[in-house]
Amino acid sequence: MRTGGQTTVIKRVLERRTHQPSAIQEDTTATIAVMLRVLPPPRALIAIADAGIRADFERRIPPDMLEVEGVSDDGAALISLVTDFRPVVVTDSLELIRKVRSQQSARAPYIVYVTPLDEPREREAGLAAGADDCVGRRVSDLELCARIGPARRIAELEAVLRIALVENRKLSTTDDLTRVASRRFFSKHFPREVERAARYGRPLSLILCDIDYFKNANDTLGHAGGDEILKQFGARLQQSLRRGVDWVARIGGEEFAVVLPETPYDHALDVARKLRAGVANTPFKVHARDVDVTASFGLCGLDRVPVGERKLADQVLKVADAALYRSKNSGRNRVTATMLPARSR
Repeated sequence: MRTGGQTTVIKRVLERRTHQPSAIQEDTTATIAVMLRVLPPPRALIAIADAGIRADFERRIPPDMLEVEGVSDDGAALISLVTDFRPVVVTDSLELIRKVRSQQSARAPYIVYVTPLDEPREREAGLAAGADDCVGRRVSDLELCARIGPARRIAELEAVLRIALVENRKLSTTDDLTRVASRRFFSKHFPREVERAARYGRPLSLILCDIDYFKNANDTLGHAGGDEILKQFGARLQQSLRRGVDWVARIGGEEFAVVLPETPYDHALDVARKLRAGVANTPFKVHARDVDVTASFGLCGLDRVPVGERKLADQVLKVADAALYRSKNSGRNRVTATMLPARSR
């Protein structure tokens, strides 16, 4: 068993999830998928004495896999881990591995030992010292990425677990009624989606939608009937989206947000039209009767999210909200879309 303990903790959490109702599992899985995607790449420390070998490993680890920083000696590595923890360490020093594993700390990194000749005895020595995996100095790029992959996944899952533990009780991630993401979750993670898209120069779109004449439905059907419409509305939105990528949040009484990562304006407009038709074309079932429901939609789409734009998430939200307002003022049951142009830097 690893002395760091992250693998054991994650395993126990996942085992507990297997005993939860399937609906809760699905909500949790979708939430974790969003949190994993918006987190920046885990940070890694490359602690290798030889400057040439250290530079070679820094160069060959893709920046979207790990954000790496190199140090040349064990002392600097230990200081760095204490002052600014890195969840992944790549090193050719058995002594550094032993020292890291001997420390009493709330967090322990995933350690990859770089062996001089990649012989069985060297790998055995690295694992005995406390390394999680071993690679040879002349490892191929393909194998290096395959070996680093588990380190990245464990670091990301640990980060999500820490966020969830810190925000548990304080930050409810799921709306109790509709089982989509909550307003708090949207406020926290939509800006992170925007930051991620800007970091990699990717498209992103936001759709806001509001159930038309919902107060009338509440007055006619009662609050229980209104709640049933809200439940079915959230479910219909999710049916037309990419599982594990797109996500829905309830941000007001009858107002919902649909976040479309990696989705440019034209494609997002098609999605919004599909969502509108999916709501309007099939009656909702409430108290064993058919009830016609429509909704208004406002879209803000970006084909490439710009870097360095201050409060861009707020700007996107305001543009989408203005588009939604125009849809409601123009007769409802329609889509109004605005493309937010990327600014050159």
